[in-house]
Amino acid sequence: MFPHPLLTISLLIMWLLLNGFTLGHLILGSLVAVGASWGMAALRPATPTMRNWHLLPKLVIIVFYDIIKSNLAVAWIILRSGRPKHNPGFLKVPLELESPFSLALLAVILTSTPGSAWLEYDSNDNSVLLHVLDLDDEAKWREIVKNRYEALLLEIFA
Repeated sequence: MFPHPLLTISLLIMWLLLNGFTLGHLILGSLVAVGASWGMAALRPATPTMRNWHLLPKLVIIVFYDIIKSNLAVAWIILRSGRPKHNPGFLKVPLELESPFSLALLAVILTSTPGSAWLEYDSNDNSVLLHVLDLDDEAKWREIVKNRYEALLLEIFA
């Protein structure tokens, strides 16, 4: 009945936190959570295989550091908005990652850091198109994506 029990419980709790605890919301939230759990079971998502799971904390620390640093950089750009000194642009980065889970995680990382956004993944040439708020040095951005994030994701996930 519950193919993904943690997902079901999490969705029900989130439903009740967002809508308030009443009998009606408990019943409706339970139906939605069970339906979503069945839908997820029908999708049969692949389970990622981690070779070096002990590197996950390192990745998390790097991403949090970069998010804070990017927030400050974007705030600085906004605060000096009277003088347009930033150079927005698009950047295509070739990737070695092929695992859908690793690619999704890289998309979350790049989009959650302010000043950059994952726009498109091209599976033909295995590259990603990014929008960068301040694109002064394309080589620097490629190096960040390739050496800072992708290399670590390649080490973590098989």
